[in-house]
Amino acid sequence: MTTILRASAILTLSEPSLIWDGYLVFDETGILETGLQTGFQAHQYPDAQVINLGNRVLFPGFIQTHIHLCQTLFRGLADDLNLLDWLQNRIFPFENAHTAASMKVSAELGILELLSNGTTTLMDMGSVRHYEAVLEAAERLGIRGFFGKALMDDNPLFPSLSEPADEALASLDAQIGTWHGRDHGRIRMAVTPRFVLSCTPKLMKEAYDRVRQDRSLRYHTHSSEQISELAEVRKRFGLDNVELFHSMGLLGPETLLAHCIWLNDREKDLLKSTQTRILHCPSSNLKLGSGIAGVPALATSGIQVSLGADGAPCNNSLDPFTEMRLAALIQKPVNGPTAMPARQVFRMATSGGAEALGLEQETGQLRPGLKADLVAVSLDSLRLPVSPETEDDLYSALVYSAQRDLVTDVWVNSKAVKRNGELLVADEAEILFSARKELKALKSRL
Repeated sequence: MTTILRASAILTLSEPSLIWDGYLVFDETGILETGLQTGFQAHQYPDAQVINLGNRVLFPGFIQTHIHLCQTLFRGLADDLNLLDWLQNRIFPFENAHTAASMKVSAELGILELLSNGTTTLMDMGSVRHYEAVLEAAERLGIRGFFGKALMDDNPLFPSLSEPADEALASLDAQIGTWHGRDHGRIRMAVTPRFVLSCTPKLMKEAYDRVRQDRSLRYHTHSSEQISELAEVRKRFGLDNVELFHSMGLLGPETLLAHCIWLNDREKDLLKSTQTRILHCPSSNLKLGSGIAGVPALATSGIQVSLGADGAPCNNSLDPFTEMRLAALIQKPVNGPTAMPARQVFRMATSGGAEALGLEQETGQLRPGLKADLVAVSLDSLRLPVSPETEDDLYSALVYSAQRDLVTDVWVNSKAVKRNGELLVADEAEILFSARKELKALKSRL
C-alpha cells in the first residue's frame, strides 16, 4: 500500500535538508518522493493512505551502533561498579545463566524499547549461547540491524562463559548461513569477538577471516574502554588495544570499535588511515567511570564516529535522546560551548550511524530510493521551543530538549511499528509478565 505522510516539518538529512509543511510518500519498496504540500499532486496516488501528522517533525530513524540486547533483563542489577568488576561479578554470571527463554524476553524488552524511542536500526553484540533467540525476536518485531553472538574462548574473568574457538566459529558460520541477509537484508550478521581480554589471538584473527571473505559482514568488538583494561592488555601483549588490532590485521572500514576512550596518537592515525569506525557510548562511559572520548578531535580528523547506548545495565536506558544530549554536553567543559553542535550530534545518531554500518544507500536519510525508516516527534510540548523557525532550531530542540515520550510514530522498512504513541508489534504487558518470570528463574540459576 502507498502511504502519504504530511508533517509540519521534515528533516531529510539530504537535499533539501528541511521541508516546512512537507509530504513524504512511501510504499513497500521504500520512499518514493518528498516535497512541499503546496506542490503535491495527489492524483498520482489515487489509492494511497493519507496520514496527517500535524505539528510533528518527521526524520530518519535513529541508528544505534552498539547495543547488548542480551543484557536488557539485567537493568538495575549492576550499578556503581567499575568495568572489570561489573563484568566478573554481575554481567558474565547473569549471561551465563541465560536460557533460550530468558534470552528471548531480554531481546524483546530491548527491541520494544528501541522501537518505541525511534531507533529503527541497531548493531547488537550478544552472548555466547542462545543467540538464535535474539535473531528470532529481531525478525519477528521488525527492527533493522546487524547481529552477532559474542565470541569468547579465553575468559579468565568467568571461565564457564566461553567456548572453544572452533566451536564458536562453527556456530557463527551456521548463523551467518541462516540469517545473513534475511528479509531482503533487514537482518544482517556481524562477527563479534567480545574484547581482546576474553579472546585468543587465534579467535580474533580467524573471526576476521569471515569479513575478508564477505565484506557485507561487520567486525564488532570493544576497545580501549578503561585504563585498567589497557594496563592488562599491555601486560599481556605489550601493545595498546588498537595497536594490537593493527598488528593482527583487524582494522578496516568493516571494523567497528566500541568506546575508544583511551587512544594514543599512533592509534588515532591507524584508525584514520584504515577507516576503522568508532562507536561512542557516552552514558555507559560516564556510568562505569571509563572516561570521556575525545570525539570532537576524532571527528575533525576524519574518523567516523556514531552513537550507541550500550547495554541497559551500564546506562539503564536505551534512549537515543539521552545519548545525543550527553554526547554534546560532556564535551563542552573541555572543548568549549561551540564543540559538538546539535546538528553534528543529530547526524551522528542518524545518517552517521548508517555510514558507520555501510547502510547509507539504504537508510539514514529521507530521499527517494531509500528504505522508509521514519520517526515522527511531536512539537507540541512544554519542553520544546514554542515555535522553531529554522533548521538549527529543530536540531537544538531534538538534541537538547526532546525526550523519547515525544516519539509518536515509527516505521521500519515501510511497516508501522508505532502509531499515535502505541506500539503495534507486541503486547507490552505480556512481555513484561514474561520478563519478571524469566528473571526470577534466572536468578535461581546463579
